[in-house]
Amino acid sequence: MPRVRQSDPGVPPPESPWNEIVPGLWMGGHIWADPYGELRRVVVEDEFSLVVSLYTAPGHGPGAGVEHAVREIPDGPLTAPELGHAGRAAALVTDAVQAGRTTLVRCFAGYNRSGLVTAQAVRALADLTAADAVALVRLRRSPWALHNRTFVRYLEAGLDALVQQTTSAPSAVADTPTL
Repeated sequence: MPRVRQSDPGVPPPESPWNEIVPGLWMGGHIWADPYGELRRVVVEDEFSLVVSLYTAPGHGPGAGVEHAVREIPDGPLTAPELGHAGRAAALVTDAVQAGRTTLVRCFAGYNRSGLVTAQAVRALADLTAADAVALVRLRRSPWALHNRTFVRYLEAGLDALVQQTTSAPSAVADTPTL
């Protein structure tokens, strides 16, 4: 996937491997900084019953027997198919949490891609506005979560509506809907 951004200058790494956003729904990444500021790899073993990865790297898990749904998307403007991946990932997460499954949504740092999918799932699970879902994700994960304004605009416009709009026009790209 050529458009995957893995670092943002000036954005600190997360302070924990993952954080619980709402009961049963966790958000995280592949790296975190320990209390001494040292970068650490995050390796998921069997802490969750479902792991949704929007970015993958060898050796980061999950362990055997854990359902792993890979829906790689870039940390930037999304094409119509990528919006579809994000929307389907959020629906999968929502269904899993409603079924009582402990679920982790992760990307590289656990800020943007995972924030998009997690916030969309939180909107459905808790019947929140986009602004309230973004605020909750930032409160529980990090103030740096969803610093990608494009992803916040997707949530404000209604990710489900954008997915429907772009799937009805297969050649459309994510920037085409009015945000």
